[in-house]
Amino acid sequence: MNNFKNTFDLYDWDQLEKEIYGFSAADVKTVLSKNKITLDDFKILISPAAKPFIEEMAQRSSAITKKRFGNTIQMYLPMYLSNECQNICTYCGFSMTNKIKRKTLSDKEILDEVAHIKRLGYDHILLVTGEANRTVGVSYLKNAINLIQSHFSNISIEVQPLDQEEYENLIEEGLYAVLVYQETYHKATYKTHHPKGKKSNFDYRLDTPDRLGRAGIHKIGLGALFGLEDWRVDSFYTALHLKYLQKNYWKTKYSISFPRLRPHQGDVMPKVEMTDSDLVQLICAYRLLDEDVELSMSTRESETFRNNIVNLGITSISAESKTNPGGYAVEPESLEQFEISDERSTEEIKQMIQSQGYEVVWKDWDKSYFEIA
Repeated sequence: MNNFKNTFDLYDWDQLEKEIYGFSAADVKTVLSKNKITLDDFKILISPAAKPFIEEMAQRSSAITKKRFGNTIQMYLPMYLSNECQNICTYCGFSMTNKIKRKTLSDKEILDEVAHIKRLGYDHILLVTGEANRTVGVSYLKNAINLIQSHFSNISIEVQPLDQEEYENLIEEGLYAVLVYQETYHKATYKTHHPKGKKSNFDYRLDTPDRLGRAGIHKIGLGALFGLEDWRVDSFYTALHLKYLQKNYWKTKYSISFPRLRPHQGDVMPKVEMTDSDLVQLICAYRLLDEDVELSMSTRESETFRNNIVNLGITSISAESKTNPGGYAVEPESLEQFEISDERSTEEIKQMIQSQGYEVVWKDWDKSYFEIA
């Protein structure tokens, strides 16, 4: 059976790193003269040699995004259902080694959270849990989706990787999208940060988007956690993964997220710093590579950064996020997975977006239309 690992194994991390850091300004100018950007070109656009060209990249990224998505920004919100986890992850507040109070929302608590979120105006929801199959497995997720599906047009999840049949069952219940981040594509570093639990299986996680594609999911979200390894090489692998998936599961939509390490319980310092200008460069490089991929920005980033990134290629943004189970209405003081940086209200983010000439989109499709069609 074809899967991404076959493609992944064709590349060598150290060789890619050497290539990316070896490009020149002339290489960048050649790429920017093209109308069609390839994966090899993408390596050049994320290289240090491209940093002096960020302004030109940003202008092209903005124009391409407006042509494809218009002057719109999609709003979504994460809802944490549980902080129970069976994995050890050195960078996560939910890691099983952290001595914290564990909580999994009941049906009533889920609906209490939903009532608060709906008052804020959201119609796209992202359900998040720790990775604990016995506590928040498929049956729990199916129940949660059934509880809330009448309240939202779009339900996504960010949970433990599942088998293909399990994804198929959740899709039948109304699941629209799954976000699954490889964290890092460097196998040795991955093992260092995931020493115990099902998540320590690098290959099983790497194969997750393939299982999603075969299951027929509507949208797959990809990304790497910046700070664990060199962000440039991890980003190339993410782009490689994206292009492989688009070729093999062409009916599926795709999104890219850009999480940088944030403070949390059980801190680990970033191995490689990713500056704000680095992140701008990367966002623009992704847009030049692919005009259709959705690019998402969370509240991990600062107010100033998020204000400035709106018109450079981002298509979706969260606001007023809580990263703890019950954080909106049930138990606001429970432990967060990580600290957010932009703590502005939904209304403040909405006004910020509109002040830049963009329309806030709460609902970009209606499933009743497709049911009738």
